[in-house]
Amino acid sequence: MSQDETSTARARGRPPSEAARRKALHAAHDILMSEGFGRLTIDAVAARSGVGKPTIYRHWANAGELAMAALMLDPAGESDDSSRALADRLRAQLRALVTAFATTRGRQIALALAASDPDSEMTKAFRNRVILSSREAGRRLIRDAVARREVSELPDIETVLDMIYAPVFYRLLAGHLPLDRAFADSLVTRSLAIITGG
Repeated sequence: MSQDETSTARARGRPPSEAARRKALHAAHDILMSEGFGRLTIDAVAARSGVGKPTIYRHWANAGELAMAALMLDPAGESDDSSRALADRLRAQLRALVTAFATTRGRQIALALAASDPDSEMTKAFRNRVILSSREAGRRLIRDAVARREVSELPDIETVLDMIYAPVFYRLLAGHLPLDRAFADSLVTRSLAIITGG
């Protein structure tokens, strides 16, 4: 195959780094679900996925970050449809979030977080890979809805995002009430009332 043909073949598929990232992430998800958080190491993921450790470290700073990303992985690999209504997209995201932490592994991670030092690797990974990532995904959903004129521009989107996502993580860590789909749906209903002024 000529150099031009090789370049064309690569262009048709995922970039090599993205393909490697997905392989590592799926391997991490398998280890997390079958063996638990304590067995998820960069070495173990590299061995199972065939992806080199330097490549893995380009995407995740440590095993904690990789574990959090793996927990939030949708194994079916379903992509978000940007043409869907904001309510549907936001509901799907919040349901996926609460479902991840309703699993046995999710609950184990929540308990570990509750006992962690605020400056620990685990807590920082949770903040970066779960809280802030979820919040940024919500920002994109709202911006898409504004761009297609489904909703009006929000004067204080930061506060709105905090109001949507903070209850999920409060309930996760406090454990006082169920973290389930009904809660996710209720959050969407209340949030949309704020967003649309309804």
